[in-house]
Amino acid sequence: MSSVTLDSLKAALPASGLRDGTEWLFSPIPFSLSKQEAKKITRLGHPLAMFQRASESIYQRSSSGNLPRWISELLDTGKPEWMLAVQKSPQLQHVLPRVIRPDLILTDEGFSLTELDSVPGGMGITTWLSHQYAQAGFDVLGGADGIPDGFAKLLPEGGDILISEESADYRPEMEYLSRQLSTTLEVKSVEELEEVSAAAYRFFEWFDWENIPAAQELASQLQLTPPCKPHLEEKLWLALLWSPGLQSIWKQEMRSAHLDRVKEIVPFGWVTDPAPLPPHASFPRLDVQSWEEVGNFTQHERQLVLKISGFNELAWGSRGVKIGHDMPAGEWKEALAHAVEQHHSQPWIMQDFAHGRMVKHPYFDPDSGEEKMMQGRVRICPYFFTDKNGNTEFGGALATIVPADKKKIHGMKDGILVPCMIA
Repeated sequence: MSSVTLDSLKAALPASGLRDGTEWLFSPIPFSLSKQEAKKITRLGHPLAMFQRASESIYQRSSSGNLPRWISELLDTGKPEWMLAVQKSPQLQHVLPRVIRPDLILTDEGFSLTELDSVPGGMGITTWLSHQYAQAGFDVLGGADGIPDGFAKLLPEGGDILISEESADYRPEMEYLSRQLSTTLEVKSVEELEEVSAAAYRFFEWFDWENIPAAQELASQLQLTPPCKPHLEEKLWLALLWSPGLQSIWKQEMRSAHLDRVKEIVPFGWVTDPAPLPPHASFPRLDVQSWEEVGNFTQHERQLVLKISGFNELAWGSRGVKIGHDMPAGEWKEALAHAVEQHHSQPWIMQDFAHGRMVKHPYFDPDSGEEKMMQGRVRICPYFFTDKNGNTEFGGALATIVPADKKKIHGMKDGILVPCMIA
């Protein structure tokens, strides 16, 4: 069986590294998926693209008054007026994100989507890892160059990759990715941008716009991808997907097969709206009438997770995530009350917590180089790219395996990062 060595991986690392201030554990082999699991993952791109398209349509119809106004008003919360005007402008009506990365927790039942990211990190690291394992003889899912080939189609005539200081830790990996492309894309600091080019890939968050002098000029560019549509980057959509009052609208906007596929992987969720319910009503599946009652749930009942929705510095990297059964009762009650209180300035959502399947995977001890075995849970991050003709293709997938005692799965010093392959 093929394998890589710790020495070969370390020797192949670019001199600049791949992620500032971040280390991870290396492994002798990629993460194995069954044929059925790999098939489900690689075919997710189109249904998720249709989900984003439907979300955009629902938002625009709400903004124009053809659907209830509360939908767009909720998604507009906390954003400056100029940004709202841009994302509702006719010239950007049909422009959608062209990179899609779902975060998928591998569970006993299949997969559970915890986030849908349009400005994802990890593309450079996944490309580098795919190169190393493919060269060692592994049949890496997506191939050695699936991600750079897909990314190159975003801006086929070249352009810029614009990175903010807020996202600077990711600059080394984006510089590595740019060197693998068939097109010329120059990595630039967006705060220092002197001239806005016709085409650019945005690797910065819109909540940081006040620190970016060219933000408003960039926002109106048709060839900026992902576009200035911060409403599409809200986790609120993961809860609105389940809102009882919107079910007929989702069915109008999406083919039933696509809608069913998305619902199959998105945990049930709620917007933590403080509006009181009428006496005869209750929150779906919770069977209570108030958030105060949810705050008093027992640990067994708190198989729930709170997430800040977006347009906030805490909305990425698991920083704005609170896991109910992993917190003392008092802290959970306080966290939920805070989320409800913030609704009109910074919305939050609550979802059913997805328990990851226990897996075993080998890794190299970073000190001794000895091969050891980790028992843990895994997150799969597949990358999809949409070309100018609207075709969405799979590029590759990164597996992050963390020790079993970690409730949040993300890149960390004691986590393993590897590409995926079919068992």
